Amino acid sequence: MLSTLLQNTQDATEVVTDGEPVEKTLSIIELISSGGLAGQLIIAILFLLLIAAIYIYFERIFAIKAASQVDSNFMNQIKDHVSNGKIDSAQMLCAQQNTPVSRLIGKGITRIGKPLADINTALENAGRLEIYGLEKNVSVLATISGAAPMIGFLGTVVGMILAIFELANAGGTIQMDVLASGLYTAMTTTVAGLIVGIVAYMAYNHLVVKTDKVVYQMEANSLEFLDHLNEPT
Repeated sequence: MLSTLLQNTQDATEVVTDGEPVEKTLSIIELISSGGLAGQLIIAILFLLLIAAIYIYFERIFAIKAASQVDSNFMNQIKDHVSNGKIDSAQMLCAQQNTPVSRLIGKGITRIGKPLADINTALENAGRLEIYGLEKNVSVLATISGAAPMIGFLGTVVGMILAIFELANAGGTIQMDVLASGLYTAMTTTVAGLIVGIVAYMAYNHLVVKTDKVVYQMEANSLEFLDHLNEPT
């Protein structure tokens, strides 16, 4: 009798255990693979855009960091050389530094002897070229930050179209497993597009801030150079 009761209790426990909902986990790979061909294609495009954004960011950040490294005694040496008439030494010093600031000052040194207006124009033209070099490919980041979410939303639309198509062909019977592929496509591409867009947007703004600091540095040194040339001898 006791053994029969224990067996019935065990069987009941097994039934309750079997009846409990089992938690289902889904990895990122499974999530992407469940999105169908359209979703996988859009995810692949977004992944390539993410790689491009990361590459441009680090390539530009290292270039801007190198461009901003100017010797604190550079302008004092330039002014000493110019004051003593050692134009060749000043040009050699600019060539050794090889930074946007030094190239800008070097361009101004080559115009010494001409009116200050001409020197200022030469500095402005050289400055625009240096800024263009600093901002190389930065606009691509801005494009990625705007295009990635739209590509993700395109995947959302495609996924919803697939889901509605399956509903239309279901014959009045709604099966969630049939709709899963379209819904996965809709959700995963949206999330992926937003992630890539946010990363590219933050990278773009950080590069803009870093570039503005170098531009300010060039403007400050150019004004200091022009002020020195305008000093009475």
